[in-house]
Amino acid sequence: MANIRRWSPFRDMMAMQSAMDRVFDEMRNRWEDSESGWGYNLALDIDEDNDAYLVTTDLPGVNPDDIDVRFENGVLTINAEVDERTTEGDGSKSLVRERRWGRFSRSIRLPQNINVENVNATYKNGVLTLSLPKSEESKPRQIEVKSVKQLEG
Repeated sequence: MANIRRWSPFRDMMAMQSAMDRVFDEMRNRWEDSESGWGYNLALDIDEDNDAYLVTTDLPGVNPDDIDVRFENGVLTINAEVDERTTEGDGSKSLVRERRWGRFSRSIRLPQNINVENVNATYKNGVLTLSLPKSEESKPRQIEVKSVKQLEG
């Protein structure tokens, strides 16, 4: 037997209000995280050829001494920090604060082993570029195919 339930516009409105509250709470949490830089993932470009990976990321305004690059257990991790820039004081105040500050981090697993002894990291004009050479054992190799005649003869 089917249950019949009386329609209540208030019940539906309360359910909609609850759903909207959850959406805005999630957006607020993300905004608060990004305000201090926490939770902000660096955007990476990763290119590959037979010999190496080339990783590029933008880190404008970062002091090179505040960039930490690590490679451990197949995972590349880039950490950077930008100090908050304030101009307030002496009668001045900030009107708009949109540039990011705080800690920035990104970790990514690379599919092949890296020759960590020959990694090269450069930082120029706010762009960090990493050249990560592949280890010799992970590079592709040509395998000679022998015919049965060659093996018998």
